[in-house]
Amino acid sequence: MKMIVVTLGLVLATFTAVAQAPYAGMQSRPVKALSEKDVADLRAGRGMGLALPAELNGYPGPSHVLEHADALGLTADQHARTAALFNEMKAETIPAGERLIEQEGKLDRLFAERRITLASLKTATADIGVTQARLRETHLKYHLAMMTVLTREQVEKYQALRGYRDTGGGADQHHRRH
Repeated sequence: MKMIVVTLGLVLATFTAVAQAPYAGMQSRPVKALSEKDVADLRAGRGMGLALPAELNGYPGPSHVLEHADALGLTADQHARTAALFNEMKAETIPAGERLIEQEGKLDRLFAERRITLASLKTATADIGVTQARLRETHLKYHLAMMTVLTREQVEKYQALRGYRDTGGGADQHHRRH
């Protein structure tokens, strides 16, 4: 009987430790909702998976197109247009990322300083939601814009280079050939 009680105690202790583990250590983050990698990615204008609906459905992103420029056989004009789109994207996403970091920090401080109210919570989360939506829309629109730069063959090559399976051709109906 004593062995059962000890075993049960160990199981409960293990369960409690596992239940607490997902957030352990996060309390020391400067902005609790964002990891160091999240902050770095936002400050660099990286996609952070925000454009997955486009990327995984056959709409290449300018960053990865530039990475595979040689393998895709980009013309000088295509390279210049892709680089311009990439630079435009960065010019939009970096300030939006900084804004999101600032907004998440504000929300965090409201809780940390015990100044949060239902009204300030509503305002802070609405502001964060708007910024997240704009950031995602921005990344997605540049994937859409790439479809006016690449040929169908280059899009297919891109998908192979990135290791994606056939997307069923959904992107092709919006593709303009050059």
